[in-house]
Amino acid sequence: MAVKSLKARHNALAEHNRQLEILNGGVFADGELPYFKDKLADLGQYPFRPNKLEILQINVGYMCNQVCEHCHVDAGPDRKEIMTRETMQQCLEVIKNTGAHTLDLTGGAPEMNPNFRWFVEEASKAGIKDFIVRSNLTIIRANKKYHDLPDFFKKHNVHVISSMPHYTRGKTDRQRGDGVFDKSIKALQELNAVGYGMPDSDLRLDLVYNPSGAFLPADQEAMERDFKKALKEDFNIQFHHLFAITNLPIARFLDYLIASENYEDYMYSLVEAYNPAAVANVMCTNTISVSWDGWLYDCDFNQMLGLKVASKVKHIKDYNEDLLNDRDIVISQHCYGCTAGAGSSCQGTVA
Repeated sequence: MAVKSLKARHNALAEHNRQLEILNGGVFADGELPYFKDKLADLGQYPFRPNKLEILQINVGYMCNQVCEHCHVDAGPDRKEIMTRETMQQCLEVIKNTGAHTLDLTGGAPEMNPNFRWFVEEASKAGIKDFIVRSNLTIIRANKKYHDLPDFFKKHNVHVISSMPHYTRGKTDRQRGDGVFDKSIKALQELNAVGYGMPDSDLRLDLVYNPSGAFLPADQEAMERDFKKALKEDFNIQFHHLFAITNLPIARFLDYLIASENYEDYMYSLVEAYNPAAVANVMCTNTISVSWDGWLYDCDFNQMLGLKVASKVKHIKDYNEDLLNDRDIVISQHCYGCTAGAGSSCQGTVA
């Protein structure tokens, strides 16, 4: 077990180094892609500093029932990285004492962690204002043991944020796999049935869209109108908001860009769409991301690149909010993805 664990860590480190080497300009022969840190320096914001912590985002494991084409977590059924109850207990101690008002559980499919329900039940007692679970929807239909998730979410007043690539079957299944659209529609209908997504309901149901190719998302408000109209007319489905998220050039999407020979063009498109107004509200300014094994990151994108926080406090067991609020945020070239156009975060556009 120890040998396998050591090999896995070595492989992860090698993969992180590979991605960072690509991002830091190795494929740009002309050397003309500007560094993100220089853009921040032009604004007088380098080193980049956080604001008050508002969101604690916890990744409870990379295991997932889907293998999505552009997943930045590189999640799938074969991933074994799962947060233990011991690490969850360390997270709970922080949740009880943090000044953050939002708890954001993600994965993989967070519901596949064997201690997921216990963690939700314990965390819900802490009185967090907004308790988010990021669900891929199809997990609700994946197995009978998940069929009661809508009722479980309702019981604990969970804010459900669900990935939905498109309101058409073809575009959704091309990105997520055959049958994903139909299962997602069924899951949304079941969430609606218990009250989620209804106009006057406090049971919040939001959807997440990210592009299926090497291009930036369209206007978020216009897309939300299109999604609401199509899902209501075709399936009698309602939801509250749509979040449009830019694909960052990491993990599977980075490999896709390179394989399709779109990497350089995509990076230039991010730089050309750089919006200084988006810088102030990117997610790393008010979020701490916790990995499945308890390490701390400025965002979950940095987590996937192995870029831990630049602080004496690097693990949840040593959590100190004052020290973390006094850190410099770790940045690299992928940060252009969060500042392109209207900006992008786990909560959608930011500018």
